[in-house]
Amino acid sequence: MYVGALELDVLLGDVGSLKAKRSLVRPVLAELRRKYEVAVAEAGYPDLHRRTLIGVSCVAADAGHVTELLDRCERLVAARPELELLSARRRLIGPHDE
Repeated sequence: MYVGALELDVLLGDVGSLKAKRSLVRPVLAELRRKYEVAVAEAGYPDLHRRTLIGVSCVAADAGHVTELLDRCERLVAARPELELLSARRRLIGPHDE
């Protein structure tokens, strides 16, 4: 079993309130869940209007599948015109990790 985690640090466009921030972030989270069946959450910068941290995780029997799934999630967020992906960090935990 392999577990993958992806942290996406995202800068939002012209956002002036937390309500506007949520209206941009929620559809992205829902699309990631629907398209790729991953666990996803807004995981950072809760009080900043123009910044968010999106956390994505998945489990699979094959490391290659986990890597491909996280790649797709990263590309989906990077392709959104209203978002600017600042950085992406990954972790892969496999059967030999402790």
